Amino acid sequence: MVSDTGRASAPKATLVSDTVLDPAALFFVSYDGVVNNNSFQRDAIVTHAGHQYATWYTGSRNAVVARRRLGGEWEHVVLPHRLSVDDSHNVISLGISPQDGTLHVAMDTHDNRVFYVKSIPGLTTRPHSWDSAAFGAVQRTLDGVELGDLTYPQFVVTPEGVLQLSYRTGRSGNGVNELAEYDDGAWRRLGAWSSATGDYTGPNGVVSTARNMYLHGLDYDRRGRLHAAFTWREDNAGVLGSPGGLTNHDTGYVYSDDRGRTWRTDAGAVVGTTGGTRVAVSSPGTLVDHLGPDHGLMNQESQAVDSTGTPHVVISYVPERFVECVSDYAAQRARHARTFHLTRTGATWTKREVPVPPDSTQRTKLAFDRADNAYLVMPRGRIVAASAASGWTDWTTVFTPTSLRAFGEVNVDTSRGATDGVLSVQYQQVSSGTTPSPIRVADFVLG
Repeated sequence: MVSDTGRASAPKATLVSDTVLDPAALFFVSYDGVVNNNSFQRDAIVTHAGHQYATWYTGSRNAVVARRRLGGEWEHVVLPHRLSVDDSHNVISLGISPQDGTLHVAMDTHDNRVFYVKSIPGLTTRPHSWDSAAFGAVQRTLDGVELGDLTYPQFVVTPEGVLQLSYRTGRSGNGVNELAEYDDGAWRRLGAWSSATGDYTGPNGVVSTARNMYLHGLDYDRRGRLHAAFTWREDNAGVLGSPGGLTNHDTGYVYSDDRGRTWRTDAGAVVGTTGGTRVAVSSPGTLVDHLGPDHGLMNQESQAVDSTGTPHVVISYVPERFVECVSDYAAQRARHARTFHLTRTGATWTKREVPVPPDSTQRTKLAFDRADNAYLVMPRGRIVAASAASGWTDWTTVFTPTSLRAFGEVNVDTSRGATDGVLSVQYQQVSSGTTPSPIRVADFVLG
């Protein structure tokens, strides 16, 4: 935003509404998170063609999809599926196909076959009643396309309107990232593009031979380039200097100019092809920030792309000035973790520490407004922002969530900030044990 004097204004986030999706949503804590709000959901809340969509599990474990016309009231549809296990990995993700207006729902999976529901064509683009008749039956495939056992289903849409699904097969420490694509009304499995094999030598000289790539995000820019920042998790805990830490290490980056078929480094060198040679821990030119496995580096934090096509990545870990070797992951991250912003200028990546600690083990989400000011939505809903005019160096708190009572991670509708200047934050309020609690959507006007 530019003021009347012609100077770029500082970023702001003003709370304008806070609506209830469900006064008694499912609540349990596993892996330090709740199943209705996890950073790797894509998307739990998303806007398309004047409507906003949200999803969660009710206190009775039923999957729900809701919609509202922007500024209107929420409508709800209960899907014919109940969460199968108390595991916060088993989130619900929404995807919308601009080609035929279908709404896609992938849910309840952690190293098992997905539960999948697809709406009738045109549901998101033409007037239609919002009821169970608009949705098909629950499937264990994508319209007959078998994916196998998977985790982290995440939808992404190309600038041409092609819907894709990213997911992991295998397991933590020994898995690969794969892609499927929904084009002209049909799904097709494209295959794997990251490698689980190869040697990685830890700082202590121990060698790990298996791992998985954890994505911080998968985002298209306006020109059609697909950006992917990631970290690696080793299978061999022997690479750690002390038990009790995480084997996550390093931040890498690749991009694709052909809808995820070919993967390249910053320099343009091909390092992988989907369904062929895979991006590996040893692939040259993919490392953008080196960090060993003894710092509690978080996986699957956040990334976004600004209006110029520049990728931005958010990571968090415990700097050596606090703890040289993390031995108690949860306690030391909650006390000492710091958040860092990485971005690329030309061919050079720059990393800066955000001077507001997360005070949590959990993750931060990144979004941009129409002026490319950056907003970090931290655990419990605190919002920290930096201006594009400063080169994203003037980080300051713009919203303190004293009234939200949000538990841990939140979900963000990143599709609104850069289009209509509104940031929607889906969050669940704190509870105890397995007592259901309200899940809500807070809207902020960005400036």
